[in-house]
Amino acid sequence: MSKVVKINDQNFQREVIASSQPVLLDFSATWCGPCKQLAPIVEDLAVEYHGRLKVGAVDVEEAPETAVRFGVFSVPTLILIKGGEVKDQHVGVMPKPKLADWVSRVL
Repeated sequence: MSKVVKINDQNFQREVIASSQPVLLDFSATWCGPCKQLAPIVEDLAVEYHGRLKVGAVDVEEAPETAVRFGVFSVPTLILIKGGEVKDQHVGVMPKPKLADWVSRVL
């Protein structure tokens, strides 16, 4: 079972802003090739950091308000949120070691 939570415009407040854990959001789209490359890496991190980091997947076509709220113009976009505030943002695919290092700086 996936440890990645599906985030949409309706559950964003509850799953992200009200989260007691830092949140990694993966903004993607079904038609995006690089997003498909990044998805298994994000899934691995969700498993490895389970209990310390909430990982959410945001399909920009299913959650347009959330994408606009964060100024997501390109996918994949990764956003780290802690305490309801954006701590860092990255556009594009990252290898797993670099992504893990990037995430660990916010934890």
